[in-house]
Amino acid sequence: MLLTGKLYAQQGDFSWLTGSPKTTVETVSGPIPVLAFEELEPLFHQEGTQVRIINFWATWCAPCIAELPFFEKIRREYADRGVEVTLVSLDMPSMWEKRLPAFIEKRGIESPVVVLDDPRQNDWIPRVSQEWSGAIPATLIYSANRREFYEQTFDGPQLESVVQSFLND
Repeated sequence: MLLTGKLYAQQGDFSWLTGSPKTTVETVSGPIPVLAFEELEPLFHQEGTQVRIINFWATWCAPCIAELPFFEKIRREYADRGVEVTLVSLDMPSMWEKRLPAFIEKRGIESPVVVLDDPRQNDWIPRVSQEWSGAIPATLIYSANRREFYEQTFDGPQLESVVQSFLND
């Protein structure tokens, strides 16, 4: 399936996505791309002055759900300062159509969402971070000057403090 203007307009900036997704999941706010790791990997190596926040989560993960509002708040309040948030769902295929669209709509998630559909976790987890055990929630934050990986649940003040530290680098 080819990317459409609708994907860019309704889900955020996917300019890092160089190929076509494996498929998409239709939501009220637009399609969500379903990607193999190779399609997602360029997101982890973007150049520029932005602070990029990439959160790995799933609809079945209670700690992930608890921290999602804090990522949404950061996206809203820091977008004009070059902070970008992308939410990478690790939901299983059986949940894409049934659970993910309703979850996003009910919670009012406006950050770009992609689904990572790649069963080779032992290959791609260390490519995200050598520190990652594979547990979620997990978050990669990077800028031109710094790259940090967090295998933890954030609360609002913690996340804002980390984002501020990146902006002050």
